[in-house]
Amino acid sequence: MSSESLGGVVITGAAQGIGLAVAQNLAKIGYGVIIADINEKVGKESAKQIVAAGGQALFCNVDVSNRASVAEAIQNCEQAFEFLHAIVNNAGFNRPQLFLETTEDNWNQIMKVNGLGVLIGIQEAAKSMIASGHKGKIISTASMAGRTGFGDFAPYCASKAAVISLTQAAARALAEHGINVNAFGPGVVETDLWTQLDEDLMEMGVSSKPGEAMENFSAGIPMGHISVPQDIVGTVQFLISPESDYMTGQCLMIDGGMTMQ
Repeated sequence: MSSESLGGVVITGAAQGIGLAVAQNLAKIGYGVIIADINEKVGKESAKQIVAAGGQALFCNVDVSNRASVAEAIQNCEQAFEFLHAIVNNAGFNRPQLFLETTEDNWNQIMKVNGLGVLIGIQEAAKSMIASGHKGKIISTASMAGRTGFGDFAPYCASKAAVISLTQAAARALAEHGINVNAFGPGVVETDLWTQLDEDLMEMGVSSKPGEAMENFSAGIPMGHISVPQDIVGTVQFLISPESDYMTGQCLMIDGGMTMQ
């Protein structure tokens, strides 16, 4: 099948990590992908790598908390790949602070990207799908932290719980348009986000050596090991495919069994 028949997928936070792995996989299948990221240098290089591998990809400089920025990326997707088939609201970040020292600025910064950014992404993607009459897919990145709280990054946990609630709210609101809205919840994934988290926790005095924080978290994984971005892509592929057409409002956990529903 051609990318023209499959349409395009906007993936936020896709310059690296989980987002990039998802973009690479979807491009390999035949979707046109938009690498929507605030990191222009890395994002452009990632798009070039996908094209060099035979896929179709474009980079768009996107701040997910800016509605016009997200809308422009979706418009670029429509122009390049005929129509928007899906959006993967993946952009997010964490900045840990001790619970009693968590500040309003920390809360607002994290919620602006991880919470508001997902709301805007859902809304703008849905508007495009409704206008085109395409019954598309909306997928957002939650986290095991959205199902269970961690004292050293409470705002992040709250933001990922918000992703799950937004997914459920949007699923109800958009079902009449035939739009499926789902989420997935990674656990401990070996990415730059966890590398930075490890450094931040050492600086806070929560851990004492490199890798200790990840070791502590991974000790509770029933599957016995941390994950890598490639462990995530199959679930996202399923959520974007026709095989998930009767599923909406769900959050699929991909955390090695750390949280069981």
